[in-house]
Amino acid sequence: MEISVIVPFYNEEACIEDMYNALIDALDPTGHSFELLFVDDGSKDGTFTKAREIALKDSRLRVVKFRRNYGQTPAMAAGIDHAQGRILVTMDGDLQNDPADIPLFLEKMDEGYDIVVGWRHNRQDKLITRKIPSKIANWIIGKVTGVPIKDNGCSLKAYRADLIKKIPLYSEMHRFIPAMASLSGVKIAEIKVNHNARTSGVSKYGLSRIYKVLLDLLTIKTIVSFSSRPLIWFGILGLAAGFISFIAFIFSLVLLSSGGAAVAMMGVSVLFGFLMVFLMLSGVLCELIYKTGNQKIEDLSCLTSEIVSLTEVKKS
Repeated sequence: MEISVIVPFYNEEACIEDMYNALIDALDPTGHSFELLFVDDGSKDGTFTKAREIALKDSRLRVVKFRRNYGQTPAMAAGIDHAQGRILVTMDGDLQNDPADIPLFLEKMDEGYDIVVGWRHNRQDKLITRKIPSKIANWIIGKVTGVPIKDNGCSLKAYRADLIKKIPLYSEMHRFIPAMASLSGVKIAEIKVNHNARTSGVSKYGLSRIYKVLLDLLTIKTIVSFSSRPLIWFGILGLAAGFISFIAFIFSLVLLSSGGAAVAMMGVSVLFGFLMVFLMLSGVLCELIYKTGNQKIEDLSCLTSEIVSLTEVKKS
């Protein structure tokens, strides 16, 4: 199997048949073997029923059903887990992403890229609630992660399966895949894609998801910046706790000298002092775990190289 196209759906009964037809029209002319994975994210309408009817007629379509609504990222993760293709393409199920753009992604992947990201250059969304927040978010994400992607929120992306299957996805993490993958030194490309106005259904996105994205961004920053040196991250936190402990200790001495009650402030100083020690020791432990694991990987790499060399000797 060469191509797997993963499409999450949530209450998109009116779109699902048109999406199937558009995907077939886009993929058939490429000559590649492909499969379609429709993930029903706990829809309450007839989305699953329609998808199942189509799947019974076309074996290239498989349907994954969630018992309840979990969100876009878990739906994509389920599709990725079930995908059998060498290249995985993800997209939204509301037809705002254009399936006709998929061949462009395949051509770009053939140039040697590991991830190809879509950029909605002529976005058909509301200015205040969608476009402006998106531009601000993309700028912040680029600055924080060091991976400047113009449109992190565009679901139309292509990945090499052996890469994306190793990246854990949860919460709203699907938009941060390029940043997480950057740890492995992957080649990332961006291409302009079409973006259609929604013709049916209701948008599932809103400003209420901002706090989730911000929390996930903090997680990604921690992973990207401190994954190889956890002692630095724990050290920064430990120093902050130590500073608070020192200030509380000085303040308690001032209270004692003036005849005030300093027990509570002294307790704060001791508490943050212990927290500093705990964080520092945790950093040292994490550093040891990382270095030990890294050494094992290097040893395994050397062993694999030796096995390859021995195999070549036997062949000669």
